[in-house]
Amino acid sequence: MHILVLRFSAMGDVALVLPAVVSLLQQNEELEITFVSRSFFAPIFEGNNRLHFVGADVKGKHKGLKGLLRLSSELHKKTKFDAVVDLHGLLRSRIVTGYFRAKGIQTVTFDKGRSEKKEVLKSRKLRPLLHSTQRYLNAFSKFGLKNELLNGPYYFPKKVKEAEAVLLSKKLGSDFNLIGIAPFAQHSSKEWPLIKVRELIAELTQNPKNRVLLFGGGEEEVAKLAEIEDENPRCFSLAGKFPLGVELSVICMLNVMVSMDSANMHLATLCGTPVVSIWGPTHHYLGFGPLNNAQNIVEVPVTELPCRPCSVFGNLKTQAEKDCAKKAMDGISVKMVLAKVLSVLKND
Repeated sequence: MHILVLRFSAMGDVALVLPAVVSLLQQNEELEITFVSRSFFAPIFEGNNRLHFVGADVKGKHKGLKGLLRLSSELHKKTKFDAVVDLHGLLRSRIVTGYFRAKGIQTVTFDKGRSEKKEVLKSRKLRPLLHSTQRYLNAFSKFGLKNELLNGPYYFPKKVKEAEAVLLSKKLGSDFNLIGIAPFAQHSSKEWPLIKVRELIAELTQNPKNRVLLFGGGEEEVAKLAEIEDENPRCFSLAGKFPLGVELSVICMLNVMVSMDSANMHLATLCGTPVVSIWGPTHHYLGFGPLNNAQNIVEVPVTELPCRPCSVFGNLKTQAEKDCAKKAMDGISVKMVLAKVLSVLKND
């Protein structure tokens, strides 16, 4: 059976697909999957001969209705698919699934659980909802496939030599504890104040065996991380310097990653790298928590700050939500995060 899978979105959402497709392929030897997403994400899906990645140029030749129909036609001509699974559920993926449905091919769209998430925020009755990766897996249940979520790691580094060269260029060998820190997120409300990030780095690098590697992207983030790098000789920024595949391989070599509720949290969990994640206005119960790393979450408990969570994704709209987010992040001390990181290093 050959299934076409679609997910156009932010990196974190796309990364959460990998545990699902890897679990499916490991449990169903007759299955092949072609995964379509933005071309930039290709390195995440390398290394499995039954998992084929197709990059969509959504800002170029595959832009708009005509471009998406062109993409659909290219896919249809290239491979005979038995089914199409839409793991996005928005206009772009609906156009592609509509094309294949018109060709008589079975299509399935996953359940995002929007109403459940809205109800939790509205009622203030917090409860664990299905994880997004499990929702992805559930979309395949109609095909009679074994679809249990297996334990990771789900990604195995492909750019090992390049990553080792990066570490050697920073004079980082096996004698050091490599601590990644990714202080940014798509929405600024989910970011721990940089002053606290600096304090955490200072505390960690007091130990001569610790080295901190900074992760981020985009001109503004690169510039901010370069400033932090200049402040501490035991801190190095990788932001904007290496391709995604190399960064992923470096992440796989870390002893621990400190991340916000962001893509880097999910990338680290793919590698099996322990993640200390920091949560403010959002909450891991809403389906986007770090797989296999719930024990390392740092947050102000809802019992102490009942306004949490005030958002599913961190895109705040009201002043009350912004005030809640600030209280949530301000309530997380350097001592709290440091204790989690040191606990992971101790058990490593």
